[in-house]
Amino acid sequence: MSLLPDAVQREAFAQASRFRSEFYECLTARRDELFELMDAVLCADGAVRSPVDLTLLPERRRGHGAMYGGLNRGRIDVDRLRTVLAGQPLPRFEGGRLVLAVDVSPWLRSDAPCSAERLFCHVYGRAKTASQFNPGWPYSFVAALEPGATSWTAILDGVRLGPTDDATAVTVAQLRGVVERLIAAGQWQAGDPHIVIVSDAGYDVTRLAWVLRDLPVELVGRVRSGPDRVMRLPKPPRQPGTNGRPPKHGPEFRFTKPQTWPEPAITTVTDTTNYGKAQTQAWDRVHPPGSPTVPHGWTTTANCPWSRAR
Repeated sequence: MSLLPDAVQREAFAQASRFRSEFYECLTARRDELFELMDAVLCADGAVRSPVDLTLLPERRRGHGAMYGGLNRGRIDVDRLRTVLAGQPLPRFEGGRLVLAVDVSPWLRSDAPCSAERLFCHVYGRAKTASQFNPGWPYSFVAALEPGATSWTAILDGVRLGPTDDATAVTVAQLRGVVERLIAAGQWQAGDPHIVIVSDAGYDVTRLAWVLRDLPVELVGRVRSGPDRVMRLPKPPRQPGTNGRPPKHGPEFRFTKPQTWPEPAITTVTDTTNYGKAQTQAWDRVHPPGSPTVPHGWTTTANCPWSRAR
């Protein structure tokens, strides 16, 4: 027996029905077969390991030939589907803020040596420090995050990375396209909080912040720690009467040497449920060597270093 109110059930059912109708219109060839395949994938009990297994599900009513015909000759209007996804109701954080995450997830294909454009994908092994490189297809995803302790995300875009692709350039194009579609769909309007974009340590958050500076976004990226990780502080003001070429950067900011850290601009202490008291320190305009100083940028340290730039 469902415990949800009838009004909630009706609204959820209506929203799902609208999305199904809009998705159906995105299918431009073999749409009936592709639509049934989607239903079968969503209704399958567990992971789908072979398309043939989908023919045994009641949601799919066609034979083997139709399935292969749909997979080989079916077509999807990808741009229209992206627009449809941007117009769906999205989870929001406090104040109505949208929070997006960008990451790369590999589809390992070590058993398919004839598959085109496979790359070596980095995956973690069972041991804490073990990592492996397996053949597969890396996909770059952009998703809207939900607040609270949940692993559900709303996927807004996905692109497969090729052997010659610049991952940062692909990410920039993805994020720009997603944000522009969200604005066009009315998900963000002037006066709303900036959209937060979260990235992992593999991304050059400084470069992303620089090339996306014309969009209403704030970037939060985890910075790789280690003894060789060095940032630069802002260059000090030039004293009157000083000769010579002015320096491009200020003193070093070494992650493993707190004696190189100046007095933080902001310090916060927060009590957490699972980890006790968490302390965060923030410094303004700290940047990697050789990169421009990002206006209104921050570098913060907590249990692990993070970089925040806008």
